[in-house]
Amino acid sequence: KVLFSLMTHYFRTEEGGERSVCLTFAFLFVLIAMLVLVVREDYLEFGLEPGFANLYENVEVFLKQQGVDIWPYSISRLIFKLVLVGLSSFIGACLTFPGLRLAQTHLDALKMTADKPLIQILLQANFLSPIVVLLLWVKPITRDFVMKTPLGKEHVQLMSETTYNSMRLWIIIALCTLRLTMTRYHLQAYLNLAEKWVDLMKKEAGNIPMIEIQRKVSQVFCYLCVVTVQYLGPVILLLHSTLLLKVLGDYSWGFYPEAPQVSPALDVGSEFSGTAPNEEERYEVAVSQIKAFLSTICRVFTPMFYRGIFSFVTWWLATCQVVTNLFGLYFHQYMMTS
Repeated sequence: KVLFSLMTHYFRTEEGGERSVCLTFAFLFVLIAMLVLVVREDYLEFGLEPGFANLYENVEVFLKQQGVDIWPYSISRLIFKLVLVGLSSFIGACLTFPGLRLAQTHLDALKMTADKPLIQILLQANFLSPIVVLLLWVKPITRDFVMKTPLGKEHVQLMSETTYNSMRLWIIIALCTLRLTMTRYHLQAYLNLAEKWVDLMKKEAGNIPMIEIQRKVSQVFCYLCVVTVQYLGPVILLLHSTLLLKVLGDYSWGFYPEAPQVSPALDVGSEFSGTAPNEEERYEVAVSQIKAFLSTICRVFTPMFYRGIFSFVTWWLATCQVVTNLFGLYFHQYMMTS
């Protein structure tokens, strides 16, 4: 919600070209999302296809019990993909300016810590962390390599499916922790812009009023809260998406085995039969029917469906950060200096 508010603020600005940047990246992410969604599961293992097939089957059973016909599978699948494309474009537009800002603070933080090689290594790892998350769902690079590691003429399985899924969650948690740890250096790099602006103003010809210098410095400090949201917002989104993937997808942290994936039977309950109940019994029957109906609705969305959705959302958040960070790096390092 906060990132959306920032995006609407940029979009309403008529000067500076922020609106054009938002629209350009929104259409760019539409194209990227459409290309990603046509890639087979053999390459990007989100699990969207089996997850949607499971959801369609459960919804079909539920609607048949209600006496309602469902749309054909092909039309429902197309609508599902279009909704994902729209959601992906919206997420990408919200993460555009945070990614551009991160690239700027990353370059400034590297200059600020020129005499601290260890911090520079951590800053570089922090900047490249979304690429690691992106590769975790590329099946030929990660899962196939771990499950079928070539050792001479044989293939060795380094870990089980459950262990690999748990390791993937732990890697994302560790990378989010690293980004949170590097918050101080990025925010300090942004605050150092005040000193740069003062130095540039001193080089200008003529006398500069002190109130003008104070206004420039105060602008940097007042905008710090926005920069903080732009830095922490994508991390919090990625962390929450990972936790939702673990909880709703019935994954394990590795301390105990995963629960078996079983599609629950749907039953909306039977109508009350027998003698005419009194008012209290009618109330209890109504409450039980409402509980049974809500329980049935919850069983329509199975862990298999949640795994596909939140795997895609987690991967897409990392993809948006990679695209915007790399573009921001190119813009601030080459285009701003030319």
